[in-house]
Amino acid sequence: MSAVLRELLRVSEKAANIARACRQQEALFQLLIEEKKDGEKNKKFAVDFKTLADVLVQEVIKQNMENKFPGLGKKILGEESNEFTNELGEKIILRLCPTEEETVELLSKVLNGNKLASEALAKVVHQDVTLTDPTLDSVEINIPQDILGIWVDPIDSTYQYIKGSTDIKSNEGIFPSGLQCVTILIGVYDLHTGVPLMGVINQPFVSQDLNTLRWRGRCYWGLSYLGTNVHSLQRAGPVGSSGEPRAAGGAGPEAGQPRGLSAVISTSEAATVKAAVGRVCGERVFPAAGAGYKGLCVVQGLADVYIFSEDTTFKWDCCAAHAILRAMGGGVADLQGCLRAGLGAGLEPPQLRYHAANRGAAGAERWANKGGLLAYRSRERLDAFLGLLIPSLAAVGTPT
Repeated sequence: MSAVLRELLRVSEKAANIARACRQQEALFQLLIEEKKDGEKNKKFAVDFKTLADVLVQEVIKQNMENKFPGLGKKILGEESNEFTNELGEKIILRLCPTEEETVELLSKVLNGNKLASEALAKVVHQDVTLTDPTLDSVEINIPQDILGIWVDPIDSTYQYIKGSTDIKSNEGIFPSGLQCVTILIGVYDLHTGVPLMGVINQPFVSQDLNTLRWRGRCYWGLSYLGTNVHSLQRAGPVGSSGEPRAAGGAGPEAGQPRGLSAVISTSEAATVKAAVGRVCGERVFPAAGAGYKGLCVVQGLADVYIFSEDTTFKWDCCAAHAILRAMGGGVADLQGCLRAGLGAGLEPPQLRYHAANRGAAGAERWANKGGLLAYRSRERLDAFLGLLIPSLAAVGTPT
């Protein structure tokens, strides 16, 4: 069923085209923001938004996968509701119509009759896209379709997408904010066990042509199933600030140059946790926006771990990165579980699972990562990090 992953690559690029098209029409973009209902809000933010781009991306992924693999579209879950209310108070269910003309008509209702904008969006929605990878093309593996569930975050780091900053400088390849932090996340998991099987992270805004102002992106993927582990970075080193592969010199023991530990953290991380991580990593603590982007930084080898102690990330935020990291020999674990266990020799980190909702919770909270998360690429580096973090947390008075 590597054919599913090939199709997910393709639809992720179609989704990236939609995200780029919406950003390039600033007047239109201001019309696309609608405050989320209370049940959909991420409590980390005072105001949380969904955009038409978010919903379009999610619906395009669902419909394209359903067309190619009947029945699979119904197993795709995501962050966004596809209901919009226009200025006339009409409630409109947004979906991908069979023809471009029908999609134009539906989008015109959402956009209060803005025909030109509707036509531009419909064109990119219905545009055919090709995206292939020779590494994946050489893989043939049979995964039963009936065990597959899919989490989608159509545009992760919506605030950075809305803000649209293009002049942010990276710190050792990691962007603290800006359009580079925007990602499209598609994670495939086993419906019975919750184990992540396949992941796609599409980064639509990697580098900008200064003449045309058009953006280029990059796509990452991984597959881990019954002993088969393959991913898109197998032929490349870590990724530099331009988004292109760079030499791995000094990137770890593999390069023959031991280095200190590094971590990427949320800008909203608790002060006590920041202090503890600082004691472990020194100056190599990198704040960054977007859960998907921080997971990608670990995938790229730009940081050893992504740590987040709060419960404001969700299954759709980390399933894609988790699948890719599994293919690399890493994972995404429950942070509190790691701290409680201590992870001595032979103990496996308590991995996040994606099939079961939190008991007694409602709305988005049903799928929150209640124990926080800890993403890692190397088990050796994880053990070293935890071995220093646990006493460091105790030193700053944070219970483990």
